[in-house]
Amino acid sequence: MSVDLIPLVTFGLLALVVAVGALAASELLGPRRRDPEKLTSYECGVPIFETAREPFHIRFYLIAILFILFDIETVFMVPYVTLFRDLGVFGLVEMGTFVAILGLGLLYCWKRGALEWD
Repeated sequence: MSVDLIPLVTFGLLALVVAVGALAASELLGPRRRDPEKLTSYECGVPIFETAREPFHIRFYLIAILFILFDIETVFMVPYVTLFRDLGVFGLVEMGTFVAILGLGLLYCWKRGALEWD
C-alpha cells in the first residue's frame, strides 16, 4: 500500500468507527418504550389525513425550479466574478447569456404564479 493512502484509509476507518459507535450507543442507551402513538407516521408534526397518492400542486414544482435556478446561478457566478477581468468581453457575453436564460426561467415561474402566496 502506498504511503500516500495511509491518511485516507485512516480517515475512512475512523469515520466507520464513529458511525458504528454512534449507532451502537443509540441502541444501547436509547429509550425502550414503544407505544402506538410513537409508531404512527406524521409529516412535520401534523398527523396524516390524506393518502400519499394525491398529486402535488404545480406550485411545489415551480418553487423547486426557482431553488435550482438560484443555486445554479450562485455556483456559476462566483467563479466568473473571480476571473471576470481575465475572461474579457467573451466572458461577459457568455455570462449575460447565462443570466438571460436564468431570467427566462424566473419569468416562467412568475407567470405561472409561483411567487404569489395564498
